[in-house]
Amino acid sequence: MVSTRPQKDMVTEIAILNIIPGTEHDFLAAFGKAKSIISSIQGYLQHELLKSMEKANEYILIVRWQTLEDHTEGFRKSPAYQEWKRLLHHFYDPFPVVEHYQTA
Repeated sequence: MVSTRPQKDMVTEIAILNIIPGTEHDFLAAFGKAKSIISSIQGYLQHELLKSMEKANEYILIVRWQTLEDHTEGFRKSPAYQEWKRLLHHFYDPFPVVEHYQTA
């Protein structure tokens, strides 16, 4: 079972996703498929997709990883990432900036 309790050295990935207007429904359907991809990666702890209340086409993706490398090396360099990319990347405009954070 995946732990939902924050861990001291856990890494939080944050990405603001601006979805091409009018494609939000298709994006959510694709994300429904893609979330099983990311959750299968070593070091993945949990994720959350939040929808903006002010902007219909804006979402925030929050993913918690055990280490930075679990995301940048393990996920981004995996064959699974290619499928994630195929499912989701064409919805973004502009392409999101992804940043990583740790508990202060």
